[in-house]
Amino acid sequence: MDVKIHESWKRELGEEFESGYFRSLAEFVRNAYRSGVCYPPGALIFEAFNRTPFDKVKAVIIGQDPYHGPRQAHGLCFSVMRPTPPPPSLLNIYTELEQEYGVKIDRTSGDLSAWADQGVLLLNSTLTVAEHAPMSHHGRGWERFTDAVVSAIDKRRENVVFMLWGAPAGRKGAAIDRNRHLVLAAPHPSPLSAYRGFFGCGHFKAADEYLAAHGKEPVDWLAIGGNKKRSR
Repeated sequence: MDVKIHESWKRELGEEFESGYFRSLAEFVRNAYRSGVCYPPGALIFEAFNRTPFDKVKAVIIGQDPYHGPRQAHGLCFSVMRPTPPPPSLLNIYTELEQEYGVKIDRTSGDLSAWADQGVLLLNSTLTVAEHAPMSHHGRGWERFTDAVVSAIDKRRENVVFMLWGAPAGRKGAAIDRNRHLVLAAPHPSPLSAYRGFFGCGHFKAADEYLAAHGKEPVDWLAIGGNKKRSR
């Protein structure tokens, strides 16, 4: 696997890339992509890291594994490539945004690249998946790697907002220092659980307020898809 990742992450995660488990993971991924269809496209496996350099991270959203259908996954959790319509969980995220900001969101696009470009690390726990086989690349080493990502941000950055939606994300963020960062937890936005507390969680405005209070530019959460940026 040809690792194409922003230099800032190579610097922070160098020991991971040189470790035995990552070499085994890389070999597994290379073989999986050679022998079948996997997502996201190989060049986009580390898209979250290339879009959001380490020193620019101001918020982290943790997903599970990538979407496993054609023209969906592109290396950013919850996001889908244009012109793929937003999946159900992302539609529920849009609903929460509409409730918090009192606006209507254009739901024709599910591309969240604008968030990543503003410093939101859209991190899946597992970065690859076989076509139509959810969870198929779990247990191969990605979880250890992404644990190291969360740990690096926790220890070497300050005043980052972590949005942990669902039990797996909550477990992944359990060790985050709450004195250095804001940790926001809620049920997953899936249609199976969004009504248990994701709707009404207020995470986006809470993130804005925290970032502003610590001298950081809030995220323009509405600059997604075909929506215009909100005025400052």
